[in-house]
Amino acid sequence: MNHIKSLALSCLLISGLACSQKQDATKELKADSDKSLIVEADSAAIAEAKKKAAAEEKAKLPKPYDAKEDAEKKIAELVTEAQKENKNIILQAGGNWCIWCLRFDNFVQTTPELKEIVDQNYLYYHLNYSPENKNPKTFAKYGNPGEKYGYPVFIVLDKNGKQIHTQDSAVLEEGKGYGLEKVKAFFNEWVPKT
Repeated sequence: MNHIKSLALSCLLISGLACSQKQDATKELKADSDKSLIVEADSAAIAEAKKKAAAEEKAKLPKPYDAKEDAEKKIAELVTEAQKENKNIILQAGGNWCIWCLRFDNFVQTTPELKEIVDQNYLYYHLNYSPENKNPKTFAKYGNPGEKYGYPVFIVLDKNGKQIHTQDSAVLEEGKGYGLEKVKAFFNEWVPKT
């Protein structure tokens, strides 16, 4: 009889221990789940804060792209001018919707040594790509580089309008902007040959 009582007591203790372990495991799972929810909420809040900051930054930056402009006509005018001035042409393809496009434009315009290189050696044009005007004929002429590289993408033309280089902007990035030495090297690489 004592043997049966001992066995019954052992069973009770084991099942109690198993239930306790199950409850601990359930508590751990719930804690992990709660942490996941907190992390997801934090991630969503961080993403929303970044989105808001980008929208505020974008609102402050100059908008150099003109969706209504006839790109073919403008580039033809630039080629005529480039021949007279012995300059190359840089087409910065993108749009006012693109924060990296606006950042690059602002970086060049507000960095004296970059602006000097550009002003002395290039005619600079912001080739629009946006829902309002995708300039399909113009982009096709240059191999649709935005499809490969995204925006901005740079198309360098010689003074006769011949495409001599396409530049992916990603290699010019540094942190949340662009690297001075990288951009300077790009501009200096494609100055007109004399």
